[in-house]
Amino acid sequence: MKILLLKFNHLATLLLMQFLLVGMSLQAQEVELLDPASVPKFKNQLPIPSVIDATNSGNRSITMTISQFEQDLGLGLKDGAGNAVLTKVWGYNGQYPGPTIVAKKDQAINVKWLNRLVDANGVPLPHLLPVDKTIHVADPEGPGVPIVTHLHGGHTESESDGLPGAWYTPYASDKGPLFIKGEDIPYYYDNDQEEATLWYHDHTLGITRLNVYAGLAGFYLLTSGFENGLQKSKSLPDPKYDIGLAIQDRMFTTDGQLFYPSEPNGEGDHAMADMNGVPDPTILPEFFGDIILVNGKAWPVLNVEPRQYRFRLLNGSDSRFYNLKLTEGVKITQIGSDQGFLKEPVEHSELLIAPGERLDVIIDFSDLKGRTIIITNNASTPFPDGDPVDSDDSQAQIMAFKVDVPFNRAYPHTKIPSSFQKPLPEIPTATNVRKLILFEGEDDYGRLKPMLGTVEEGALEFFDPITENPALNSTEIWEIYNLTPDSHPIHLHLVFFRVLSSQGFTGNVDADGRLTNIQLVGPMEKPEPGQDGKKDTYAIAPGEVTRLIATFDREGRYVWHCHILSHEDHEMMRPLYVGNMPGDMPDHILADNTQEIKGEKLVTDNGELNIYPNPFSSSATMQLKVEEPTAVAVRILDIRGRLVREVPVKQLAAGTHELEIKSADMQTGMYICEVKMNSKLYRSRLVLTR
Repeated sequence: MKILLLKFNHLATLLLMQFLLVGMSLQAQEVELLDPASVPKFKNQLPIPSVIDATNSGNRSITMTISQFEQDLGLGLKDGAGNAVLTKVWGYNGQYPGPTIVAKKDQAINVKWLNRLVDANGVPLPHLLPVDKTIHVADPEGPGVPIVTHLHGGHTESESDGLPGAWYTPYASDKGPLFIKGEDIPYYYDNDQEEATLWYHDHTLGITRLNVYAGLAGFYLLTSGFENGLQKSKSLPDPKYDIGLAIQDRMFTTDGQLFYPSEPNGEGDHAMADMNGVPDPTILPEFFGDIILVNGKAWPVLNVEPRQYRFRLLNGSDSRFYNLKLTEGVKITQIGSDQGFLKEPVEHSELLIAPGERLDVIIDFSDLKGRTIIITNNASTPFPDGDPVDSDDSQAQIMAFKVDVPFNRAYPHTKIPSSFQKPLPEIPTATNVRKLILFEGEDDYGRLKPMLGTVEEGALEFFDPITENPALNSTEIWEIYNLTPDSHPIHLHLVFFRVLSSQGFTGNVDADGRLTNIQLVGPMEKPEPGQDGKKDTYAIAPGEVTRLIATFDREGRYVWHCHILSHEDHEMMRPLYVGNMPGDMPDHILADNTQEIKGEKLVTDNGELNIYPNPFSSSATMQLKVEEPTAVAVRILDIRGRLVREVPVKQLAAGTHELEIKSADMQTGMYICEVKMNSKLYRSRLVLTR
């Protein structure tokens, strides 16, 4: 199959998304969606999150409490008493977005991330949004919503990285297989990296998109003496004029509550209702909201002085790219990217930012007194070749600046230097090159399933054996081939990387994503201006191979993934391990000596193995045909590796044998059926629906 043939599957996805998110019937959901045209624009003041200053010696231990509360998101709705309707959200220390943590280079801090998603009586709350249990998802035994917090861009020890399997429910009453600390023992951030705009957000297995959508995100600014010197010399705006802008898209019901589509309703060739009994709720391929929030407020306005301002732009959305442009031809000067300052400022007339990316920019309002400047957006959904965003669409505007505040002479004008006199580190010599893929397949329900993998092995799931295992302190080039029709912002935990180049390619792709006969096409392109600095997230364009180089200088378990959160949750994330891997890998059930059942049956060394129906509701049948007497043992495991059912070793005669798998006392979700025949092990993924 040629790469271009993958466009067909993408067309189905686009039609599905258009149906679900634009023209879907809401009768089954019995809710009405808030019309974005009814929401006021540029009337709400831009909220500035509170600051936790961890740069002084007396404030190096921080407690962040995750809870549910109500907040005015600026939707323009009023209750019977004329008060603003409040929206139920989650946040840190009672606010969404969470407080901005300001830390200093080489000064370590400790942070407790307390899960207090409980009601007034301490009873665990249910999730605010529908949870799909048929994907790989955190599955606590008891009640309560699991959370875990990741410092995005942090050069962090594995135990404090916020791994998807390190989740925990309120008061850590139930814990994921990789939980070590976060509740009683704080996370440790040694901040041994350059000044940069980082951010923290939830990272729980299978529900990252939902937890972030509910409000779990905030800025983490790492500063340094170098940056302070630039501010004192008036080469950068004073911290008073240094503002974070977290851009997110959302949908709401007419009563002002968060809405996240999750129903497989509809009609037609591409409706999920026609696809193998898609569960309800279900994950969707992407999410694109129609109301834009900045710092948790709909289409806000910031009143500014006629001077230079520094803005830390964060794309905190699920799937939406933003191509940002200022009205009246005002330019944007970029001074930094994900991992710190650029070598020199870069002037842009428009600026693309992918989910998870940060851009450090200067906007100069000095000659704009009395005018209103609007940030606009025209990035297609999905990016780059999806539905266009037209100028009259609600998503085409982000926020406004009104230049109507008198100039404060206590803070003189700033002048951005032509160079920051801080050269980027030299690109080291790589000792290994990995060839990796981005792939779109289908799951057992026919749903789009974005995946990562390797050129040789094809697409791999999160729980497949680890294939990315850099040696400690090694430098590697990762060649990432995008076999899909979308751009995917790829994020590597632990490290910063440099983008070396991107180039078109052709090749043959089999049904499992194995790529052969690779031919490079066209010129090798250097990274775009402003993207040649230190990065941790970078969008890989469709039909291109991008080369990244990174040094893996901390031992332990980490992950890499697409930062489109709906992709990350299903199934576009893979583990990586730096250094010598231990033999016991608890969250990876599939072992190297295992053959997996794919399709209707698996031909074994001694016959055939088949499990049907799959997915199942009340019971499934495992059918085993053996050509000669065989010792067989069967186990059913949940995705955490816990034993659910077991049939001890039995000697089976030649012939056909059947075993009924009953769903009594089993929760809805994903399971692994493990069959050992003599000395060989076979596994199949089982999905239980109700």
